[in-house]
Amino acid sequence: MPRRTATMLASTLMLIVLLCAGVFLPVPYAEMSPGPTVNTLGDHDGEPVLRIDGRKTYPTQGHLNMTTVRVTSADYRMNLVEAVYGWLAPDNKVVPHDTLYPNGKTEEQSTQENAEEFSQSQESAKVAALKELDIPVKSWVIVSTVVKGSPSEGKLHAGDVIKSVDGRVVREPADVAELVTKHKPGEDVDFTIVPAKEQAAAEKENRTPTRTEEIRITTTASDDAGGERAIVGIAAGTDHTFPFTIDIELADVGGPSAGLMFALGIYDKLTPGSLTGGKFVAGTGTIDDAGKVGPIGGIEMKTVGARAKGAEYFLTPADNCAAAAADAPEGLTLIKVNTIDDALGALKDLGSGDTADLPTCTAP
Repeated sequence: MPRRTATMLASTLMLIVLLCAGVFLPVPYAEMSPGPTVNTLGDHDGEPVLRIDGRKTYPTQGHLNMTTVRVTSADYRMNLVEAVYGWLAPDNKVVPHDTLYPNGKTEEQSTQENAEEFSQSQESAKVAALKELDIPVKSWVIVSTVVKGSPSEGKLHAGDVIKSVDGRVVREPADVAELVTKHKPGEDVDFTIVPAKEQAAAEKENRTPTRTEEIRITTTASDDAGGERAIVGIAAGTDHTFPFTIDIELADVGGPSAGLMFALGIYDKLTPGSLTGGKFVAGTGTIDDAGKVGPIGGIEMKTVGARAKGAEYFLTPADNCAAAAADAPEGLTLIKVNTIDDALGALKDLGSGDTADLPTCTAP
């Protein structure tokens, strides 16, 4: 066989081997890309995203769109060709698999965690919006989760209302950890609780709970801090009772990042006029009960998805401003917000057409 022919044949075979390796060889990466964006003031799959019953609502105009990021599933194994394509695609982002699914987290675990965060973001959005409107919301501290195998298992249950710890009244979730960690591992902590079933019955019957229980739990040592910190194996959270019904209907979405846009949508529906003045506004950001807006992941993909849908303005958490502004889509104005008050102020300026002093994000 002539040398030239042999060289070409060897090169062709090598190319085939490399292509096969690229197609079949898995790499430890995952991909993020722009996901759907949904108007919180409108309908989704034929149903209103926000449904409010028991309180007067008002017609709205324009868009207040929440935005999402689409990610590959936990069990999907990207090959080398797909990774290279993702790296080259301008609107996608290839990241280490452990960035999205740390510590071997399964798809089921990730979905459950995202669902819980989404549910909590809805609750905080309702609270933040109603507080802005000076509408009272009843709140109390609850057992959010109980760690399996911990001292609290079988004694405390998710949904139990924590009235006091060691006789000290509990007003915030942080109070629980503070009071427990005053002890040394091995010491007893006394909880006064309203059992979850009693709390649920009282809410259903519109009465004050009448039954409390005293629960004594022996603390154990935490895995961190050299084993010197006392814990009982629970996470405390907050539950609320609202004076009227607010339902947020949006399937196949998870995580906490839609909180700000849900809060603004609720506020808009409960107030006369239109916050946006008919303009197309999108945005993102977590929100807590006090109305503070927090950063989120995937900001670059969310701005791309919003602009592709037609958004002209994007409400951007202050901590995400630099990253968003570094590669902002053309025609999309990024508005920096730290709180729901910031967002409402910017929207009122947009609605009135006074946009000269909008607090915009700037590239670093």
